[in-house]
Amino acid sequence: MSLTVIFAGVAAILLVSWLYSVYVSVIKAKNKVEEAMASVDVQLKKRYDLMPNVLFLANKFMEHERSLIEDITKLRTSALKLEGGVSSAQDKINISNEIQKKMGELFVSVENYPQLKSDNTMVQAMKSYSDVEEHIAAARRFYNAAVRDLKNVVQIWPSSSFASTLGIKADMPYFEVENEAERAPINAQNYFN
Repeated sequence: MSLTVIFAGVAAILLVSWLYSVYVSVIKAKNKVEEAMASVDVQLKKRYDLMPNVLFLANKFMEHERSLIEDITKLRTSALKLEGGVSSAQDKINISNEIQKKMGELFVSVENYPQLKSDNTMVQAMKSYSDVEEHIAAARRFYNAAVRDLKNVVQIWPSSSFASTLGIKADMPYFEVENEAERAPINAQNYFN
């Protein structure tokens, strides 16, 4: 065998290996975004499962806040419908932000009800809700990092060529909180000291 044939064979093997590694990086980035959204969905489900308990307790004391409680209930129902069907990440982000805003309003309203503020069950429910909100924030950070990585893979050559060929797009939105919701997650200790 001539040296040229050996060199061409080695170059072909290196090229195929490199192309395969680029292909793998594109697929990994796409799958990481899907995994991250699934993680966000799990945390949102925990929030939605906890909301009826908080609302039930609040409803017993907060007659004047009935419309707020009804709004939250409607949002929860809408969110659960999104989970069951095919929905976009943007729809999930929008409803999550609205729920976070309304639940924040509810917890601020609790300040006006001393009996509710001192109810041990409500304190525990609010602490659980605060923990879930912190988990949602962590899942949101993981999702946003995965979306950033996918956008990099889809926009930077040579992986962009593979992504285009495979029909992979970086059209997933970042999970950003609205201005009103940029405050720290709800912390029950802030309300009951």
